[in-house]
Formats: sequence, structure tokens, C-alpha cells
Amino acid sequence: PLSISCMLLCICICSTTHQVSGFINSQSSITTSSSSSSYHHHRHLYPSSSSTSTSLSYAIVYPEDDNPSNEPIDPIPLDLAEDATREVTKMMLWAEAMGVQRGTGCTLSPESNDIHKDVHVVAKEDLPNGSPVLYVPEELILSSNKAMVEFRYSEDMMEEFLLAENMQLAEGMIYNLQKESEIRYFYLMLKILKEVEKGKDSVWFHWLDSLPRFYSNAVSMSPFCLLCLPPLMKKLAQEERENVNCLVSSINMVPFLSDAIKDHPREIVQWAYQVAYTRSIITEDGDLRIIPVGDYFNHGSEYTEIDYSFDEEGNYYSYTSYDVPAGSSLRVCYADPKNPSFLLTRYGFLDKACPASFCKIMPDDVNEEMVELGYSYDRMLFFATGEVADEVWDVILYSNLGLLGDVEDQQALMNAHRQGDSDTKAMLHEKHYEATSTTLMEHIDMFIEELDKLIDKANTVGSERTYVANEHPRLPLIIEHNRFVRDTFLNVRNRYFADSDSKNWIEATRVTIMECNEEECAQAECLQDMEGNYECEGGLGVDENGTERATSKEIIASY
Repeated sequence: PLSISCMLLCICICSTTHQVSGFINSQSSITTSSSSSSYHHHRHLYPSSSSTSTSLSYAIVYPEDDNPSNEPIDPIPLDLAEDATREVTKMMLWAEAMGVQRGTGCTLSPESNDIHKDVHVVAKEDLPNGSPVLYVPEELILSSNKAMVEFRYSEDMMEEFLLAENMQLAEGMIYNLQKESEIRYFYLMLKILKEVEKGKDSVWFHWLDSLPRFYSNAVSMSPFCLLCLPPLMKKLAQEERENVNCLVSSINMVPFLSDAIKDHPREIVQWAYQVAYTRSIITEDGDLRIIPVGDYFNHGSEYTEIDYSFDEEGNYYSYTSYDVPAGSSLRVCYADPKNPSFLLTRYGFLDKACPASFCKIMPDDVNEEMVELGYSYDRMLFFATGEVADEVWDVILYSNLGLLGDVEDQQALMNAHRQGDSDTKAMLHEKHYEATSTTLMEHIDMFIEELDKLIDKANTVGSERTYVANEHPRLPLIIEHNRFVRDTFLNVRNRYFADSDSKNWIEATRVTIMECNEEECAQAECLQDMEGNYECEGGLGVDENGTERATSKEIIASY
């Protein structure tokens, strides 16, 4: 037996995995069983394959625990406290034992167990284009398609009838709330919860025990945090929270899921939502799949180091997409890289490498012609360089012409757009440029002012770091997001309206600085000259030797 931190892992070997070319064969075998299956395959949905199918069996034996404190034992052995240790080392040993193979030049960083740190895949040596990175056998992949089969169907007709009746009630709630697009996430969540319910008997226990407990996305934000979000992000956050409320309620209607899961004080169902939504990928046929170990690739915006695919049997392969230098993070793309607000709302991180951001123009009524001109979150863009997407100019011009009642020019714009007549479009933009540019500038100024108010609101919770960390731990990230978006808007204003007589955002000279040392923090109101020098009032001041007491300074607002 292999001893791992006083834990015995017993691997029962019934058949042998194949060695994938270019990968490390971490273990020569994978546990299989012909009599039991993690998923019940239904002949109408999954036709039989000519290859031999296998299922997983992973026996875990733990030593006796005397429990000398005689405290109540949590029936769920997975510690989901936000400060719980992520057992990454045990997960990697488990993955190797279960047939996961990796290329020689990559590893997880950090390799030790951690609580909050980002754990991700990195290249530990130069990797040429096309280098093998990871192989995960199909049996280890969690899938919404397979979960639907497991929880909807059975070879026993009476059992299948009961399953269908039970799931019809849970699905009915989802459809009644018009959340049918979330059905696959519901089944993936249910699969995760059933494995959590099995505890240490679950094949996936060590993978589950390695996952994050602390999230910074919309579902985990406090009510005060939500008040500090700009309009688009608040709208996205509301949608996320509606989704989790719907799916949690539906999960609670599943009779074969234990009350220990449904009523757990750590909100296990909400945690399963986080896992399903942040770690799954969507395949071409709409299946949601979570790839153990493959879910440790970070997100990349401008480019990604990893390409992945599935073979006919559903096995997962990933390779480098270009020559990757040693020390580089190996990344895939989670979602549209031009929408940092969505990435923060769904995944809980701010990607400052985003090349562009939605312009935040949100009319009360968006008609079909505006959509035809390009009104969408992924096309109405302000770029980090300060450039404005053509779709923004087109939609503003169209809207202004509508407000003026200039139907003739409005339809001339639509006809030119449909016919690809760039000369006519350019003529119309030049004719109405003064009004269009004024509308754009006013929108930028108003939104920057709104962001400043939201940043000020966020700072009203106080400067005491312990209080913020305990009560609103996601708040600093929200402030950082709002400043990031503000900088993008400033770049646009500087590029197009640098000589404007309206409020001069370019040369904002009054700033609020948070000064901190190991014991306390205090705000200082400062004036900054053109050379970057500060003259401040307030803050921590100096000690009796004339030395500044502050060990760190951070600009929290500028005016």
C-alpha cells in the first residue's frame, strides 16, 4: 500500500490502460469493473461502442479516528469552509493512479497544498509547439450527458419510472422559471453532489477535496458588494444569482439526495453550483464536461498556450498551441476575452489583459435594426488603446437620428450598412459627427462620474483591513474592476476628446490615498502636480524621527 499522510490508497487493478504517445505513463493501470458503473448508460442515448468499455472502482481505506473531543462528526467528510486546505498533492497522486497522463514539461504551481492561492498549470521547461500536456481518460470526466442518463434512466423499468417522476418535479421548477438553458448545469451539479454525498467512497473524492472553497464571483458577493457594481455587472450578477436560486431550489426537490447535503450549513449545493459553472467546458454537442486536472488551466485573453480535443471514445488530450517558454502559465479561454465584467461575475477574477471592454451604452429599447448594426456586448467595444469600435459609432448615430426624427438619414444609414456601402456611411458620420461625438463624450463623462461614486461607496465601509476581509472580502476586487474599466474609458476620452472644454479628466490632480502600516490605516487627501509629486493632508504622518509611518500607499480615488 502507498501511504499518503496517514491515508491508505488501495488501487484494485482489473485491466490495463493504454500508453498515450508523448505522455508520462504515471501508473500502468486503471481500476475497472464490469459489474458496477459510475454512470448507467442507456441504449437509446448512447449506442454501444466496438471498444471495451470500463468503469471506475477506487477503494479508499482510512485509519480509525478516535475523535477524543467527542464533538459531533460532520456526516460530509469534505471540509468546505472557505479557509479549508486544498489537498492538491493528494489529488495529483490520485490522478496518476487513475490513468491521467501528463507531458514531462508541465506541472501544477504551487505544488504544495494551499488555501486561497491560485493553483494552475505551468511549463517547467521550454515546450515546442504541439507538445503533449495532458491526457485524461473518458471514465474520469464528469459530464452533463452522462449525469442525465444516470439520474433519468435505469435498466430496471420500475426504478426508471420513479427516477423520471422525481426528476420531472425538479426540472419542472427550472422550466417554470424560464431557466431551461440551465438544465445541463443542474444535472452536473447533481452529479457533483451525489459524489460529495458518497464521501471518501467516491471515486472523485480527492479531486473534490482539491477544489477552491473561496470564490469572488457574483454568487459569493455580499449585498453591499452588489451595491458597488456598475450597471452591466449588476445586471450580470442578478442573472447569476437568479440561476443559483433556481437550481438550488430544484436540487432541494430531488428526493434521493440526502438532507445532510441539502441542509448543510456550509451551503454545499451553492458550492456545487460554483464548481459546475466555473470548471466546466461546453462541447460542440452542448455537453458540459469537467476534466479533472484539465480544469486547472488558467484563462488567457489575447492568446492561449493550450489546444484540446476529444477522441471518438471521449478521452481528453491537450497540447501546446505554440512554442511555450519555461515558466509560462498554460492557459485556455474560458469566455469572451473582451468582457472583463462577465469574467469577474462568473469566474471571480479580473483579467487586466482584456484587449477591450463593453462601452456600457445600454438603451432602454434595443430594436432589431440596432442589433443589425452590431449592438451586442461583444461588439460595442472600447479598446484599451482608446479606440472605439465602428459598431458604437453606428448605433449612436442611428439612435440620435431617431431622436431627431431624421428618418431619411436613419434609413440611408441602414441601407448603406446592408449593402456594404462604406462611402455613404462615412458621409453620414461626417455630416453628424458633432452630435455623435458629443453624445459619446457625455456618456463617457457620466459613466466615469458614476464609477467614481461607486468607488467612493465601496470605501465607506472603512479602512480597517480585518473588517473588510471578514465582512466584504470581494470588495477590493470590485474596486479594482471599477478602476480598470475607468482607465479604459479615460483612454477613449483622451484619444478623441483631449481638447474638450468639459470636465478635465486627463489632468485630475486631487487624489485620495490610503496609507497603511502593520497596525493601522488612514486616508490622506493629496494634490498631485504634473511631475507626480504629492502634497498631502491627513494620513499617518511621520514619527518622532521625521520618518513616514506609512509602509504602503494606494490611490483609492482621483478627482
